[in-house]
Amino acid sequence: MLYVRMFVMLLISLYTSRVILNTLGIEDYGIYNVVAGVITMLGFLSASLGGATARFIAFDLGKGDTAKLKKTFGNILSIYLFLAVIVLIVGETVGLWFMSTQLQIPEGRQTAAMWVYQFSILSFMLMVISAPYNSLIIAHEKMSAFAYISIVDAVLKLLILYLLPIIPQDKLIVYAILYFCVQAFNRALYGIYCSRHFPEAHTRLQLEKKQFREILSFAGWTMNGNLAVIGYTQGLNVLLNIFFGPVVNAARAVAVQVQAVCYQFCSAILTAPRPQIVKSYAREDFSYMHYLVLKTSKFAFFILFLIVLPLCFEAETILTWWLGVVPDHTGNFIRLVLCAALLRCLAVPIIDCVHATGRLKKFQIIEGSMLLSIVPIAYLLLKFTTVPPEAVFIVHVIVEIFTLYARARIVLPMVKMRLRSYFTQVIIPILLVVLVAPFLPILVYTSMQHSTLSLFVVCVVCVVSTLLAVYTLGCTSDERNLVVNKAKSVIARLFNR
Repeated sequence: MLYVRMFVMLLISLYTSRVILNTLGIEDYGIYNVVAGVITMLGFLSASLGGATARFIAFDLGKGDTAKLKKTFGNILSIYLFLAVIVLIVGETVGLWFMSTQLQIPEGRQTAAMWVYQFSILSFMLMVISAPYNSLIIAHEKMSAFAYISIVDAVLKLLILYLLPIIPQDKLIVYAILYFCVQAFNRALYGIYCSRHFPEAHTRLQLEKKQFREILSFAGWTMNGNLAVIGYTQGLNVLLNIFFGPVVNAARAVAVQVQAVCYQFCSAILTAPRPQIVKSYAREDFSYMHYLVLKTSKFAFFILFLIVLPLCFEAETILTWWLGVVPDHTGNFIRLVLCAALLRCLAVPIIDCVHATGRLKKFQIIEGSMLLSIVPIAYLLLKFTTVPPEAVFIVHVIVEIFTLYARARIVLPMVKMRLRSYFTQVIIPILLVVLVAPFLPILVYTSMQHSTLSLFVVCVVCVVSTLLAVYTLGCTSDERNLVVNKAKSVIARLFNR
């Protein structure tokens, strides 16, 4: 269901972005994004609280302590309401000043921009208040409900496209109002579903000081990691602008869009086991926890690698189809950010483990410091050498490799997992697949002239070669038997029909 959700939302997102741009026009579309962006910059706060919410709810579910779960959810509701008030205060003071005095709004569009800004505040507040119910659904592992509600959200946003041309008023203001209405409907939908299925959703606001501090402390250390990611992401953008100019920034923007799509694929498979990892730690079922971490790490990587390998071979051709005019360096940028995405895919289960333990201080300080080092290292390299812009992404990938090792060294002992088990059951099978799978595609790619046919053939060969490598080198004998038995079962059902 999470994969269905991802595909539907991805298709709708690609379609709506293009249609909204044409409906609003370039100027109004730019106004909406820059004005709404003033508020969405506060998204790292809700993202940090989201990790804390999911962890504490899943932990109490794993313990089977219903009374504690109700208190936890009551405290979480209070924290999110407090965050919504902060968003309102910051938005109507500092944010309003910044929007009114610092942003370049075209003459005659200031009123429309103000309407957009105010409804962006309200929409973001509704999104914040809905987040605890979102986490509650995921913690209870009702992935189908989570997927259905997300799809309804995407379809409603698609419906906005058909209403905009019909309504005669200012299109920019109407779009902001309709988007707010969708957020209000989502808030009602999440609330109704949770109140009908989960008793703790009926809990009133609570303020237990000890747990309140625990949740905020957890979110605070998680925020450190989120800020580190924002730091090196925006930092590299600034460096590329300083040393190479805006054309290279455009190439990086395209590469980051492709990376975001790969993250969505990775997230789709890693969302499902996350509550189980926390619950198994809560009931001290370490063997099952280790099983989940090892399997999800390996197979999430393999699934993402199925997408990454053909993209690496045919990046320029696919970019030409998609964009028409492709900025220089874009193909190489994409290959490098995809490598970083694969490494991030391995990091997520380990991060879920440390979230389950709740012991974040040492982990976040070391991880955040290592990730933030990407910017100064890249700066020194660009300042004192004549390397091409690809060098900053190479630095990113190398630092990610060392950070992955540091994560494993810090976290795995916390959950009583041997580092050797992780390397023999995850890293070695992955390395074998990564080294062997590209061999046949390389032969095909170098022997064919670039064309539509070669694109199709290379992509098919990449998928087949990766699947064979995963089956023979990446899977254990038990996993291969499972695949064979599943295939036989599917074939038998098809022929019985």
